[in-house]
Amino acid sequence: MAVPNINYDAIDLTNMRDLRNLLYAHGMRPNKAFGQNFLIDRSVLQQIVEAAEINANEEVLEVGSGTGVLTRELAQEARRVVAVELERDMLTLLEKTVGDRPNVELVERNLLFINPQDHFEHRPYKLVANLPYYITAPTFRHFLESQNPPRLLVVMVQLEVAQRIVAAPGDLSVLGVSIQFYGKPRIVSKVPAQAFYPAPKVDSAILRIDVNDETLLTLEERDRFFRVVQAGFAEKRKQLHNSLTHALHYKNEVVRACLSQAGIEANRRAEMLSIEEWMQLWRAFEALRTTPAE
Repeated sequence: MAVPNINYDAIDLTNMRDLRNLLYAHGMRPNKAFGQNFLIDRSVLQQIVEAAEINANEEVLEVGSGTGVLTRELAQEARRVVAVELERDMLTLLEKTVGDRPNVELVERNLLFINPQDHFEHRPYKLVANLPYYITAPTFRHFLESQNPPRLLVVMVQLEVAQRIVAAPGDLSVLGVSIQFYGKPRIVSKVPAQAFYPAPKVDSAILRIDVNDETLLTLEERDRFFRVVQAGFAEKRKQLHNSLTHALHYKNEVVRACLSQAGIEANRRAEMLSIEEWMQLWRAFEALRTTPAE
């Protein structure tokens, strides 16, 4: 399909009429399979960039760059932007909307196959993105567990997911524990569905995560830590000692002893524990694991 001469710099990607005309000119439409809901609210766009607090010396990773609406704003603030997009037609469009900016590097790849060290080595960077709903949790895990995790994330996610991530003890989930283990999350603002084209069925939120300077555990230790957490949440309606007994295959009296050592009552439920209590419980199981059999 021949694309007419277009002044791409003059196109306002937050204007729905401009955006629809641009997509039509390229024979494109939003792809549900890739979770494509394009941001068309400039005030929300500005909130994302402001929340990231980018200075002129910083590098930014944007995954799922889409039309380039956020990429353009990031490029105005950062020294370098690595913009990742998988869908080939969208990448072709992205080359038109942001490809002439010298500080933008386009990468065609599945975001879950991105190794931050390939693009930033050991240098600090920030991750800023409008994440597709269907891949939110794997994205967090992939980057937070990488050898060079971002020092700050500002991402658009489904409102319900953001609320689960920032939940306090009493309403915690595996997702909440897995994010709060690595940093401090907070909701910057809620975003109505009408801020996107096409509008999704649910509202969204801008989520900021300030990543801890250091990870206390090694990769192997983290695997064992989250094995305990997942065991605790395996049967949410059951008391913690029962869930852990069934999922970890220890005798109930052994599990109760570990809970007691961690200062946790056996009849509590997984969602009630704080990150510190999960750490104490993990240490109790670690001591059990490393104690020589008599």
